[in-house]
Amino acid sequence: MRVQATKPRVGFDVTADGDGLVGHAGAALLVGLADRLGLPGELDRWAGPGQPDRARHRAGKVVADLAVMLADGGDCLSDLAALRDQPGLFGPVASTPTAWRVIERLAQAGEQGLAGLRLARARARTRAWRAGAWVDGLLVIDMDATLITAHSDKQGAAGNYKHTFGFHPLAAWLDRGDGTGEPLAGILRPGNAAANTAADHKDVVDLALAQLPTQARQQQPILVRADSAGATHQFLDHLRALDVRFSVGFDLDSRVRTAILARPADAWVAASDADGGDRDGAQVAELATLDLEAAGWPVGTRAICRRERPHPGAQLSFTDADGWRFQVFITDQPDPDIAQLELHHRQHARVEDRIRAAKATGARNLPFDRWRRNAVWLQLVLLALDLVGWAQALLLDGALAVAEPKTLRYRLWHTTGRISRPRPPAAVAAAAYLALGGRPGPRLHPPGRPAAAMLNRAPPRPFTTRPGRSA
Repeated sequence: MRVQATKPRVGFDVTADGDGLVGHAGAALLVGLADRLGLPGELDRWAGPGQPDRARHRAGKVVADLAVMLADGGDCLSDLAALRDQPGLFGPVASTPTAWRVIERLAQAGEQGLAGLRLARARARTRAWRAGAWVDGLLVIDMDATLITAHSDKQGAAGNYKHTFGFHPLAAWLDRGDGTGEPLAGILRPGNAAANTAADHKDVVDLALAQLPTQARQQQPILVRADSAGATHQFLDHLRALDVRFSVGFDLDSRVRTAILARPADAWVAASDADGGDRDGAQVAELATLDLEAAGWPVGTRAICRRERPHPGAQLSFTDADGWRFQVFITDQPDPDIAQLELHHRQHARVEDRIRAAKATGARNLPFDRWRRNAVWLQLVLLALDLVGWAQALLLDGALAVAEPKTLRYRLWHTTGRISRPRPPAAVAAAAYLALGGRPGPRLHPPGRPAAAMLNRAPPRPFTTRPGRSA
């Protein structure tokens, strides 16, 4: 047996003597965007009161720096050092104890502090949308909860239905329709909070609608999507009162299964794919025999079912009949194209991408021991995701405009750069003389021809016509 020898890597030298080199240079884009949107000033209105007048670091800037730190990949307060160690790029950045005091001041303000953070985000969102990040047409809000594991005893952490220990926050996200989204609202809940608590869903959707610019909220149609946890009478009645459409998952109880099996074969139509074609092995039908209004659901509620052949190796359940797997959702949208309605509801799965991005931006672990501080941290995560989403919508294109956090950090936020500052006019003139052949010395000797002729040449006279002659 012959073994091919492994070729050695190409040799190279690593030096650290570069002048003006900085890491994480791309993250300065987020700092500049936050400044242009007025975030530090808006945040300082709520985080600033109570701060000493002689404070070197204003609270609003500290909060904005924390959001940039989270977008850059940090997951605890001490990671603020990634910005603080590069003052030439990020300017003066607060120490970890100073940042902790700002968070504690917001946390002690309770709901008023959280409301201030939300208001600052809403005002910055309005400016970002007016600058070019506006979402036209139907505004789709996806709601979903997720589990955050706590590895130590923290206030509010509790056991959950997956037999782990931690928190169970609920959040709402705007689907921009291009593969990206914006976090609108989120509330921190204990780990044992129920998935279908109607009061929590009502609170989150109210907070989410308040994040939208007034013009969008009043003039554009809005659709709220959720899984079966959103299928409660109180929540859907609340959406109807707000004049907001809904599309939520529905449980397959005995009445629903009976209505599914009663549909004739010609009632099923091909399901649609995102590219407009038919979805292979999937069909949809409206369960017209299911009387939802008599069961107390809002007037005009419809039940639509999708049946699909399971992938090879999938385990069927007792609710699956004749080898089909069924999924049902209810909606009050009047569109007669049920295949298109089912496609829109199926795209609710995009919320899983939003949750994954949030956990990669500081939500994988809540770092504090007290509930009030972790509630502020969750709002900082939403603010960091806002900055990234606005940067993608306003400043990036191509693959980076839809990239996830890890890709953005590798390709943009963590890139190395060299700080370049404008030189005074005398230095610029000296550099020009040297570049054109001048000799250095105590005095700058004029360069020889033809460079001297180019420097001393008089500017061209403007083209004019003599009186009485045409041009």
